[in-house]
Amino acid sequence: MPAIELPPNGIPRFYRGGAAIADLRGFDPGGERVPEEWIGSTTTVFGESELGLSRLADGTLLRDAIAADPAAWLGPDHAARFGADPALLVKLLDAGQRLPVHLHPDGPFARDHLRTRFGKTEAWVVVGARPGAQVHVGFRDDVDAATLRAWVAEQDHDAMLDALNPVDVAAGDAIFVPAGVAHAIGEGVLIVELQEPTDLSILLEWEGFGIDDAREATLGLGWDLALDCVERSARDAGPLRGGVNGGGAVAELLPAAAHAFFRAQRVAPDGGSAALGQGFAVVVVMEGAGAIAGLEVARGDAVLIPHAAGDVVAEGALVAIACRPPEVGG
Repeated sequence: MPAIELPPNGIPRFYRGGAAIADLRGFDPGGERVPEEWIGSTTTVFGESELGLSRLADGTLLRDAIAADPAAWLGPDHAARFGADPALLVKLLDAGQRLPVHLHPDGPFARDHLRTRFGKTEAWVVVGARPGAQVHVGFRDDVDAATLRAWVAEQDHDAMLDALNPVDVAAGDAIFVPAGVAHAIGEGVLIVELQEPTDLSILLEWEGFGIDDAREATLGLGWDLALDCVERSARDAGPLRGGVNGGGAVAELLPAAAHAFFRAQRVAPDGGSAALGQGFAVVVVMEGAGAIAGLEVARGDAVLIPHAAGDVVAEGALVAIACRPPEVGG
């Protein structure tokens, strides 16, 4: 089973963006509010039956192809634990405006209240950022329940954003964002996002962002229940930071705590070759050209590597981000 190139899969959202994705991937996003592309996705947008799902070049849903042979696509150990679910969603996300302060439920909460197997822990690999770009991650100080409820009720945008840790970002940075941690992505940031395979967001800020009402902002849960998701204790953003440390043709990008959820690697053979090993992966080529698993690739290509492709080698003068599911047993 060879590696395959994936066609575009732009996803409309409530916020502006998409031009940077269109420039990288070479397709027309179809408007200024198509700020995400879901790559190798077997996940649907919340409340939708098909939007979000990736298709192969012949029109087959990737979800259906994997379901027909999970072990070949995902590997026997992964399939034994997760069945036909890759347990991973990879996105390109282009923030054409600051995103609202929001967070995502963890697995236990999602299973109890939203009837989904996974929560939404995520990570961001920054692949483009305008000068001075920032993200905001985790509360700087403890926030009591009454204060948080007041901020949300009054839609006090300044208070919510100011309560978070500001983090300057540039291309090459990476940040791990556990479920429950409040965060916001600043305008002008392009990321490869890895996450658990759900579309679950609690929007603490919603007014002025094109969200219909508080019900939509809480996934239909209402604030009394939705605010139980929030990590209100202070969080040091330092341990959440990753990025390329040192050289090497293949470099881990995320802190070790992320590996129970997903892994991200920067692949840069520098004109030579780099061994990626065997396993399901979604790879986005950010620069240059070469070959991955024998498939000729260039900047902007998105490649899906099945487990059955065997040991994978990347070759040439390219730079790519390889995204992998959780370590089995992690």
